Amino acid sequence: MSIDINNESGVEADEAAIVALARFVLAEMGIHPLAELSILLVDAGAMEQLHIQWMDEPGPTDVLSFPMDELRPARAEDDNEPTPGLLGDIVLCPEVAEKQAVAAGHSTARELDVLTTHGILHLLGYDHAEPEEHEEMFGLQNELLEAWAASRGSAGQGGATR
Repeated sequence: MSIDINNESGVEADEAAIVALARFVLAEMGIHPLAELSILLVDAGAMEQLHIQWMDEPGPTDVLSFPMDELRPARAEDDNEPTPGLLGDIVLCPEVAEKQAVAAGHSTARELDVLTTHGILHLLGYDHAEPEEHEEMFGLQNELLEAWAASRGSAGQGGATR
């Protein structure tokens, strides 16, 4: 998978870990190995501008997803073979993530894991506007984060909800 990451936030982040998580999530979701993803980390001011421009909501947010091609997960045996394509862009705000991490009682790195996974699921067509959608998306998000933690030998960190 081609995953580009660019940190324009002015905040130090483990970019290699974010890319590794994104690669893991995409593989778990059955996304074609030639799919492309872009991840951008921005400061609160830039995130606020994007939030206003694209969501018409004031203030910075934690993550925004901008899907490109209509790529869908191929997780079940009867799913069609995944196709390569441009998945889209995820924009993360480490400043907002840091505040949320303190409130959630975990590290900023853990919060960036949650937000990266959340952003990828949005790119894949998941949403949480309705209760059923919320349950499905956050259940899958927690499942993926637990699998990621287990793959790294750090199981038991618990799932996070958003």
